[in-house]
Amino acid sequence: MVISDIHGCYDEFNALLHTANYISEQDKLILLGDYVDRGPNSKEVLNQIIQLHQEYGVVTLKGNHDQLFLDAMLLQEDDRWLKNGGYQTIESYMGVSYFEDHHFNKNAYKEAKAYIMEHYPQHLEFLQSLPYYYETDTHLFVHAGINPFYADFKEQPEEDFIWIRELFHHHPTNLDKPVIFGHTPTVHLHETASIWFQEDKIGIDGACAYGKQLNCLEIAEDGTYQTYSVFKGAKLPQ
Repeated sequence: MVISDIHGCYDEFNALLHTANYISEQDKLILLGDYVDRGPNSKEVLNQIIQLHQEYGVVTLKGNHDQLFLDAMLLQEDDRWLKNGGYQTIESYMGVSYFEDHHFNKNAYKEAKAYIMEHYPQHLEFLQSLPYYYETDTHLFVHAGINPFYADFKEQPEEDFIWIRELFHHHPTNLDKPVIFGHTPTVHLHETASIWFQEDKIGIDGACAYGKQLNCLEIAEDGTYQTYSVFKGAKLPQ
């Protein structure tokens, strides 16, 4: 089972696992990155996927938003993160009313960063440790895609794994297996939030954080695909 771009959508993530009948003890779960930003519960998502990774070997890849979070926390590269959903991540750690009237306060922001680094170093260490891709005999999994102009995708710049878009979408991968990716909402690829299937690539980002849906691609042992999705606002049944 493959899911990407959870973006702090904790309720929807758990509703999707339920909808897809995910059984942690027997199903292989692969997460393609972007666990934080934009959605309301980045902290809770990270707590859960760290537990899933440690207890059940869930595959967790790095996304560009995970790197933006790290760059803000560790390298003081704040502006780009804050412009791309960092406010919501801060509020997931500090409380939804942390910024008064949601107006930015530089001192409050510095205090929030210090708080996160002191109380949640395991989150930052986990994100730092994430690989850029995961490969099986039948598929390549990555957050954004691969650069088709490298004979060996493993030699491409690290930023391509988490940032590439059109160059990957519009050119054949030249691999002998499909690339499963997130990063670019599929509504930009075929005007619907459902999973985008091409011969050499499959896009699964349903843009949940933008009000669309969260998708799951299930790959059966015989190589067939099953898709699941939940809409923004979905919750586990009571």
